[in-house]
Amino acid sequence: MTHKKALVAFGGNALIRSGQAGHQKQQIENAKEAAEMVVRLLAQGFQPIVVHGNGPQVGNVLIQQEEAGNRVPPYTMDFCGAQTQGSMGYMLQRSIENLLHMQQRAVAVATVLTEVVVDGRDPGFRFPSKPVGPYYEAFRAEQLEREKGWSVKEDAGRGWRRLVPSPKPVEIVQLPVIRRLVEAGVIVIACGGGGIPVVRDQHGFLLGVEAVIDKDLTSALLAQQLDVASLIVLTGVEKVYLDFGKPQQRAVDRMTVAEAEQHLADGQFPPGSMGPKIEAAIKFVKGGGREVLITTAEALLHQPIETVGTRVVAG
Repeated sequence: MTHKKALVAFGGNALIRSGQAGHQKQQIENAKEAAEMVVRLLAQGFQPIVVHGNGPQVGNVLIQQEEAGNRVPPYTMDFCGAQTQGSMGYMLQRSIENLLHMQQRAVAVATVLTEVVVDGRDPGFRFPSKPVGPYYEAFRAEQLEREKGWSVKEDAGRGWRRLVPSPKPVEIVQLPVIRRLVEAGVIVIACGGGGIPVVRDQHGFLLGVEAVIDKDLTSALLAQQLDVASLIVLTGVEKVYLDFGKPQQRAVDRMTVAEAEQHLADGQFPPGSMGPKIEAAIKFVKGGGREVLITTAEALLHQPIETVGTRVVAG
């Protein structure tokens, strides 16, 4: 395979969009549009590697578990991550395969159920920060906090939600398999949702943990280890903005790592939105990556890759 490798990371909201209920039919239709973007990259001379988020999908699984809690024992977060990684991988894989078939392109597609090791001593375990699942009334949140030992927090006036740890990714367990597939020219979907969170015990055995891993940080780690030329992080805005949402907001076409670090320190990129994407970009470029492109799937689908988004480069 002579194509340049490009790792594309997009959120779970690419399959469940704002205002949608997240029905299976809706997600399949959205997966078809995501597939168009992936295959368009192939046509532009890139070999795509796909990482997807799964926040809305895990949220739906947790809501289902809450509703059926008196009949079906609930799953832990690693099992919820595995469920959604498999189902979303299937939807994306099938959509890409069908589009390739329609275009008579003989390219294989494979989804790899991926475990990602985190450090059990990561500070994220002491300070759960990632809201997941349904919104609860205050009395129910207090009950769950008391009975299950959950951390809960009021979320933007809409109710109380569970907080789970979000430790940093350390090791991608299936990396050798992913690398062999990529080297064989396969379009690989891997590390969905940031990966299934696991730790290694003192004997080296893997154990699932109650956590979620930031998808963008895992994407940066995978891109580094696969020697990817470009990391493409898809989000809800076509470019990164400084002073976002203010009258003086301005788009950024190009940003050096030093500038990105300074803007991050100045609070330009909040932790709940653009912050993790900028952190992932810095990590990737500092680790030897050429550039990170931050943009929307729509821009990438309808415009040449050279003309869209914000690029983070070494300097």
